[in-house]
Amino acid sequence: MPEIDIVLVAPLYEGNVGFAARVMKNFGFTRMVLVDPCPLGEEAKGRASHAQDVLGNAEICTIEDVFARSSIVVATTGQVSKSVCTPMRMPFYSPRELRERIGTAEGRVSILFGRENWGLNNEEVKRSDIICTIPTSEIYPIMNLSHAVGIVCYELANLPSAQYRLASPYELGHLYRHIDRFLDSVHHPAFKRESTMIMIRRILGRACLTTRETSTIHGLLRRTEWHVDPDALDREKEAQRRHKNQHCELEDNSNSDVDNSSISPR
Repeated sequence: MPEIDIVLVAPLYEGNVGFAARVMKNFGFTRMVLVDPCPLGEEAKGRASHAQDVLGNAEICTIEDVFARSSIVVATTGQVSKSVCTPMRMPFYSPRELRERIGTAEGRVSILFGRENWGLNNEEVKRSDIICTIPTSEIYPIMNLSHAVGIVCYELANLPSAQYRLASPYELGHLYRHIDRFLDSVHHPAFKRESTMIMIRRILGRACLTTRETSTIHGLLRRTEWHVDPDALDREKEAQRRHKNQHCELEDNSNSDVDNSSISPR
């Protein structure tokens, strides 16, 4: 099963943090992460009840840390797009559907829960891989923070053993940068770039890519680039040759240092 982090982004009320810790432990989750939290005191401890370990071990970090180390980032939101033409919050999945997406993968999955007053901001949603929303009544759709955490944890409890490992955050970041450069090479319109990259992140995010799959996509992009710009193949071969030579020089210097260190002084 994936390593699931429950990430509370800038929670405003310590009672909600305590309740969230309690409901996490109810369903077997212990990895609480806090981004820019409010001060936590006796109220948070009281609301956590027998989940003092979850609350006490909560990690405080930045949102950049969360994105940098996560194979998949899930943004939870009560506001979703009404049309596929606005990809910021589309497509979206219920917590039960989210289980189907990530249930058999191995890797770090961070689930973001936003501020009590206005949720996650557009930048946090835009950078996420999967959008999750709880199907609530239109009469009163916005839930309490800890209640939302509880429903998601309930649906994700007791996930099966992992069947494959997800691509690492570094591998995925490298792939997205390659796709962005590829769009430059085919003269993709600049005014469409942001929405296009959001859609690509949504497509590949819900695919839960493996390392081999990211490598295959790189290969397809490179072959296409060689046809668009035939000189690109020569430049890549030259870059690989220089890299190989630099690697050999480093090895030679390392071996020389070892040889010299073995000479006893007279």
